[in-house]
Amino acid sequence: MVIRVANSKDVSRVVEITNACGNHMISQNIFQWDNNYPNKEVFDQDVLVDALYVIENKSEVLGCICISIKIDDVYKNVNWLTPNHKNVYLHRLAIHPDFQGQGLALKLMEYAEEFTVKKKYKSIRLDTFSGNPKNNKFYTLQGYTKLEKIFYRNQSDMPFHCYEKIL
Repeated sequence: MVIRVANSKDVSRVVEITNACGNHMISQNIFQWDNNYPNKEVFDQDVLVDALYVIENKSEVLGCICISIKIDDVYKNVNWLTPNHKNVYLHRLAIHPDFQGQGLALKLMEYAEEFTVKKKYKSIRLDTFSGNPKNNKFYTLQGYTKLEKIFYRNQSDMPFHCYEKIL
């Protein structure tokens, strides 16, 4: 397995993966992602700032994660565990459904934590859909503290839970 910074050639595969994940979640009545989000434009932006990472096996991209140092506006009023300085933000963690359950998401999270420590950032922050019990349990098991709720009205009327882990 290799984790690397994604390039523009990876975007179509990443969109394919996130669409498959969205359809898989919808089949389980989890309405976190749809045909509008995440999309090619979001991933193109991630690539432009070297924030998109992929995990691949034998040159086949199996999943992705966005590792960003930019705080989104929706996060600015959250009562985080640490000040809004020197933090990493994770978005759009996805493993193609055909490869889920093999520890690949954990490998991407470990990579993000190594990145955070190496760059001397203080914590990792993220959010996940309140209606996705598997994701909420996953982040809790990785030592992330569940904080308050935020809303993405374009995606859902249900809240998203914010999580932070101090490193």
